[in-house]
Amino acid sequence: MSSDTPPVAKKVPAERTHHGDTVIDDYAWLADKDNPDTVSYLEAENAFTQGETEHLQDLRETIFQEIKGRTLETDLSVPTRKGGWWYYSRTEEGKQYGIQCRLLATGDTPPELKPGVALEGEQVLLDGNKLAGDSPFFAIGTSSISSDGTTLAYSTDFSGNERFTLRFKNLESGEILADEIPGIFYGGAWSADGSAFFYTTIDEAWRPYRVYRHIIGTPADDDVLVYEETDERFWVGIGLTRSERYLVLGAGSKITSEVRILDADYPTGEFTVVRPRQTGVEYSVDHAGDRFLVLHNEGAENFELATAPIDDTAAWTPLIPHREDTRLLDVDAFSDHVVVHFRRDGLTGIRVLPSDGEPYEISFPEPIHTAEPAGNPEFHTGRLRLAYASMVTPPSVYDYDLTRRELILLKRRPVLGGYEPGDYEQFREWAVAEDGTRIPISIVVKKGTARPAPTVLYGYGSYETSIDPSFSVARLSLLDRGLVFAIAHVRGGGEMGRRWYEEGKLTRKKNTFSDFVAAGRHLKESGWSSDVVARGGSAGGLLMGAVTNLAPEAFAGVVAEVPFVDALNTILDPSLPLTVIEWDEWGDPLHNADVYEYMKSYTPYENIDDRVYPPILAITSLNDTRVLYHEPAKWIARLRATAGGGPFLLKTEMGAGHGGRSGRYDAWHEEAFTLSWILDRVGAGKTEDTGDTK
Repeated sequence: MSSDTPPVAKKVPAERTHHGDTVIDDYAWLADKDNPDTVSYLEAENAFTQGETEHLQDLRETIFQEIKGRTLETDLSVPTRKGGWWYYSRTEEGKQYGIQCRLLATGDTPPELKPGVALEGEQVLLDGNKLAGDSPFFAIGTSSISSDGTTLAYSTDFSGNERFTLRFKNLESGEILADEIPGIFYGGAWSADGSAFFYTTIDEAWRPYRVYRHIIGTPADDDVLVYEETDERFWVGIGLTRSERYLVLGAGSKITSEVRILDADYPTGEFTVVRPRQTGVEYSVDHAGDRFLVLHNEGAENFELATAPIDDTAAWTPLIPHREDTRLLDVDAFSDHVVVHFRRDGLTGIRVLPSDGEPYEISFPEPIHTAEPAGNPEFHTGRLRLAYASMVTPPSVYDYDLTRRELILLKRRPVLGGYEPGDYEQFREWAVAEDGTRIPISIVVKKGTARPAPTVLYGYGSYETSIDPSFSVARLSLLDRGLVFAIAHVRGGGEMGRRWYEEGKLTRKKNTFSDFVAAGRHLKESGWSSDVVARGGSAGGLLMGAVTNLAPEAFAGVVAEVPFVDALNTILDPSLPLTVIEWDEWGDPLHNADVYEYMKSYTPYENIDDRVYPPILAITSLNDTRVLYHEPAKWIARLRATAGGGPFLLKTEMGAGHGGRSGRYDAWHEEAFTLSWILDRVGAGKTEDTGDTK
């Protein structure tokens, strides 16, 4: 059932007072998920959104079929060697989820796999389709095989709340063991002999704070707590060094980290601290022969790589000194070389440090690209597995031969329907922000597109997360209809190094928003764009709400997915998931009046006024544990009551989490819904049947 009448959220004034400031929140009641009125309101919003977009049904179906038609539905990943096995995953036409498999290894050359053809001896480890059953949502949080290859630890979530149940499978017999542990977080690590598995659990604020040791074959009630983090700003996680010699227990806030290690041969031993936490110092550790490699930022804003003796882990000696123009991202140690992933000039790169030669950097074929190490579980290897993509080149898997120093293309994701990369072009533009800072913009467009053209401008800009140039099958449905797609690499992200992040957080957060507006205006002024539709999700949804308040006239439409738009109220409430952890990112408005005033001046929900706003589509999920559904629900309610313009639409997935619907076909339908709305906003929503613009 759909509705032509927009829902009107009742106003139930709730008073909030902080630092002498009293605020009335008329829609605070929407935070009560168990209130039948809340569910009724969300369902009414869904009905209204359905009615407002009903004319796009044919276009939605057309775009869904385009996405589906360009995707090789029965496909395989490139096998990865680990021990005596080749591991890979495959998908099958008509099935929502992937299937994890392995084959016995008989040499160093990966087996030749053909989509839809199971090789003799293939062993299915996990079939997501069978595990999911009839559940509308399904996700795997952990999939980890013991070092001897005999036991699989895996965890599942059937609601989207990211609280998983851990189970174990005997891979020799196929038996699911009796061991079952509910309520765990992502990840985990095996001891060297496969007798113990370490996992993390979360507190009421959805913070992973405890690490337990489970002995296979014993009751979960007997599991031993090996570490508890009492500082509410810190998360914990557990893993292994690449050599699998050491268990690594990491505790980290947004600005500080502390690592503990334990010989994986002695899982019942005590973890020891590499170096005690020091506020503002972040570090990570890997093991390389007779030393540890430590990537840290002590006196090195963009991080430097150091070494430390096994018996004196706090003594750090520089190996790759700090550089102002290069942000070191990660380090992987192998038996005969070290690989460093870095960022320079807004692009990623890879540096190799051979044990018997001079360091060098790997060259890639396109000036705008994304490259990173991927799928390298073997410690002793002469090849490096890499993931590569650009805005015109589909995701590609390479092996880099370390002896010959050459890239070997193993697979490029097929794009069906006659896709030719040469039919599209990618560009790098630079906008100028209010303070004179140059803001990079990545652009992709189909050759021959008349300019100025309608444009989708995407942004994020938080947590030092970089939105790197990448390929999208779904995006082709925009480009082939004459749209430009652009990414604004705004401050608050990490595209230009650590300083780029620092200049877009805490009391400099507004740079993120003004950068995005500057990027949109640059695209128009330079002749690229006519109408601009803004799109972002999660913290990028905060960006969407903020720029809509800042410059509503600059955008023809806004798509905000699981948007963090009620930021001040959320960060004021330490009982909510992740709040205390987030104080290092946004500031602490609960205890600091200046932070309170600064956040209040930009948080989207607090700053809606009666100007004419562009049409807005907000998409959220009822079971989201990261950005709670009530944030966009309250935002849309206040927009509808206060602002001009619109329409303002809210679409709530009633059985999903932060990532939306879990099955691939469901996700394609959701993307087709969003893209059809965008096309409609810029007058490009023509159906295949009538040619009419809706």
